[in-house]
Amino acid sequence: MEKLDNVVELTHPLLQHKITMLRDKNTGTAEFRALVEEIAMLEAFEALNDLQTVDIECETPIEKCMAPVIAGRKMAIVPILRAGLGMVNGIQRLVPTAKIGHIGMYRDEETHEPHEYYCKLPSPIEERLIVVTDPMLATGGSAIDAINLIKQHGGKRIKFMAIIGAPEGVRALHEAHPDVQIYIGHIDRELNADAYICPGLGDAGDRIFGTK
Repeated sequence: MEKLDNVVELTHPLLQHKITMLRDKNTGTAEFRALVEEIAMLEAFEALNDLQTVDIECETPIEKCMAPVIAGRKMAIVPILRAGLGMVNGIQRLVPTAKIGHIGMYRDEETHEPHEYYCKLPSPIEERLIVVTDPMLATGGSAIDAINLIKQHGGKRIKFMAIIGAPEGVRALHEAHPDVQIYIGHIDRELNADAYICPGLGDAGDRIFGTK
């Protein structure tokens, strides 16, 4: 698809290798869950490369020195339930102090439209860098609505992380929220008639939690 200013498709070989393992229908629940966490950590390493730092005094075993730490309010990770939960631990390994919010969305099986059923965000949300997670960016509806909700609560600095996306969903999210940086592991071919990403990896929530 065409290049969009706020979309970063990540190409690191390790990341692509792990995404291929996710796609495999024979990958079991435990391995799938671990891979999602590892991919989220690799993506977060790239997505958080613009964090601001401030120097503080640090005493090593040899001497005192000035060394950088993350500046300002800590991050907020906001997974879109339920599949987005699978990415949280991977990001928390990099930023253990990050606060966790939750946004519950479900998709109408006939219209494919998202509906909100839960929203709990860390306070003060307006002072935090917010990373919204969802492994799959299909139609883009859930991501768009979740970010709308965060903005309504005062959120300003928002990034979105997905593992797999469809061109349709990437374009829709880009058009709805051009101020939000989108980080995605791979942009696939298309959505099918049931709004599933092709070739995709199936239902991420079912595969993370071992449900059908």
